[in-house]
Amino acid sequence: MAADEKAQAKGEQVEGKAKQVVGGAVGNESLKAEGQAKESQGDLRAAKEKAKDAVRPK
Repeated sequence: MAADEKAQAKGEQVEGKAKQVVGGAVGNESLKAEGQAKESQGDLRAAKEKAKDAVRPK
């Protein structure tokens, strides 16, 4: 399950970055902001998974 969450986090980060680039290229500030939000969401999900991994017994 953790691998699925990590993959989803990475997908959100990539999707967000792509939206930022496209939004900046075409001058669409709304799309750019949406991309920033999506990338931040992915960053938070990745941080949550990293914290869960740190707590798990090895």
